[in-house]
Amino acid sequence: MKTITVFDKPMCCSSGACGPSVDPVLAIFADDLRWLAAQGIQVKRHNPAQDASAFMCDAIILAAMKEVGEAALPVIVVDGQERSRQSYPARAEMAAWLGLTDASDPLTPPKSACCGTSGCC
Repeated sequence: MKTITVFDKPMCCSSGACGPSVDPVLAIFADDLRWLAAQGIQVKRHNPAQDASAFMCDAIILAAMKEVGEAALPVIVVDGQERSRQSYPARAEMAAWLGLTDASDPLTPPKSACCGTSGCC
């Protein structure tokens, strides 16, 4: 089974819905991870505030933290290889890393389905 592991920045939760406002990047990323899980990908997510041992026991994250410090976060690891650091990747990018061909969002209609009628494009 393919695995994607996310080493998040320190935060109170991974949903992006914490605090006075929603962080849209985190909300989209959380949805993208749910989509990956629905495709059969094993998703692991670690937050240093709640799972410090994961950061202390992983050679990839230890090397990233030693090199750059906390600024390296988030670090995304796919099947044991670092794929991204310092930003949350888009669904299509993660899908490509994992060999998935259809990264479309079933909840978002294609532009052709709404253009001209509702002004959503």
